[in-house]
Amino acid sequence: MVDWSQLLLAGRFRDLLNHPTPTPNDKPKGPDFAEGQFRLPQERDHDRILFSTPFRRMGDKTQVFPLESIESIRTRLTHSYEVANLARSLGVEIAVSLKDKLPDDAIRSIPATLAAVGLAHDIGNPPFGHQGENAIRAWFKRNSNVLFVPMDSDSPEITKDVSRLAEQHKNDFLLFEGNAQTLRVLTKLQVIGDDLGLNLTLGTLAALMKYVASSDKINKGVQARKKVGFFASEQKLVGRIRSKVGLEGDARHPLALVMEACDDIAYSVLDAEDAIKKGLASLNDLLTSLSYLKDEEGNPDLVVSHLCKLSRWEYDQIRKQKLHPSELQDVATQKFRVNAIHLMVSAVADAFKKNYDNIVNGDFDGELIKVSQAAALCNALKEFDRQNAFSHKTVLEIELNGYNTLNRLMDFLWIGISDRKDYENLDSKRNSPFSAYVYSRISINYRRIFEGKIEQYHPKANLPIRYKEMQLLTDMVSGMTDQFCIDLHDDFLKHYREMHPVNGTPS
Repeated sequence: MVDWSQLLLAGRFRDLLNHPTPTPNDKPKGPDFAEGQFRLPQERDHDRILFSTPFRRMGDKTQVFPLESIESIRTRLTHSYEVANLARSLGVEIAVSLKDKLPDDAIRSIPATLAAVGLAHDIGNPPFGHQGENAIRAWFKRNSNVLFVPMDSDSPEITKDVSRLAEQHKNDFLLFEGNAQTLRVLTKLQVIGDDLGLNLTLGTLAALMKYVASSDKINKGVQARKKVGFFASEQKLVGRIRSKVGLEGDARHPLALVMEACDDIAYSVLDAEDAIKKGLASLNDLLTSLSYLKDEEGNPDLVVSHLCKLSRWEYDQIRKQKLHPSELQDVATQKFRVNAIHLMVSAVADAFKKNYDNIVNGDFDGELIKVSQAAALCNALKEFDRQNAFSHKTVLEIELNGYNTLNRLMDFLWIGISDRKDYENLDSKRNSPFSAYVYSRISINYRRIFEGKIEQYHPKANLPIRYKEMQLLTDMVSGMTDQFCIDLHDDFLKHYREMHPVNGTPS
């Protein structure tokens, strides 16, 4: 059985890489009242994420509805706050109800860890929601013959380097995954003078990993290996983190299961609320669709049936206040959200306790929400979201525009990254004014990591240059907000001129 003190390991990422925080002799000493820390390491993790630049950028990243003008519609940022809130609440319930099996400080460390991973879980996602991930994958697939295969016109050093690309290297991009990018952001890309990222605790980093598979070891039949959990560039790091916290094989951190369930609860319930707020459906549409739900024997699901009855009762109570119809629907929908979340969070807490031994032994292969009594409700809400939000014409049209914009922007960025005089010298002069301009617009943090110009503590991954080029591209794109992506695309388009060879002298 895994030791919770190990699972919640407070040692920091820097310590794992054998580079403890330096304490210079000449550092000015502060006042006595400011000495020491009153926060636990896990609480400091939460605060580091909260105040980080990548976290703030999620305020202009799509959750479901791209470029939304209604300010109350959720973005990635508000979604992440809500997941963190649900996860923290579940953490309190777990810490209190299982206190005899947990460390003494679990009432603080578990909720803090869950709040931290809830905040961070989407931090690596590209602009335009899941269509952003699809656009990145599609771009690499479309250009695979150029990127992954040596060309006849390539120099010997390029041919040799590209030939080193293994299946995992290629799949890191063909199967690009925001979860793996999140780990990369937190452990490397958020540069503060070195490549240690936010230097979070090992327990928090382990709890952040929803999946544990490399891109060449995906197994759709195993929940822990359903998607890419990390890239080749972070593979050695992941192995060391998991070893330190006592995780082996396909075992996932128990708190990763809790965060995953909270993510499911948040987007299944809250995407439905946003669809109603946008006028794409009504609360009555939602309750009607839920009321049709039956189990395998044709009986109503008890949890869904209770929620529908409670919601209609709440609606009747609110209607007595003689509110405007739009206000009545808004308030009643909020009541639905409150009641649905309460039922689902309670069901997940119950499922965690019932499956506790399998979870901590690493034998639980599944999702907490799917083994809970709220499984049918969650599935029904996701189906409602798919039909009334994700598939709506206005959403699909804006997603298509975002998809096309991102694909064309990646064309431009690749020119800036790859069009240089010396292939092996990553910061060598670019071959044209346009490629020089494009390269200058890439984040200096990302360029410094690409060029190896910061203090480096990570173990050497010995990656091909072509892999590093492609990763600079995905680092840059994933860090963009929706609006910055559009603005940068338009800026490059304004400056780009395709040059054709002359065909003789004009007459």
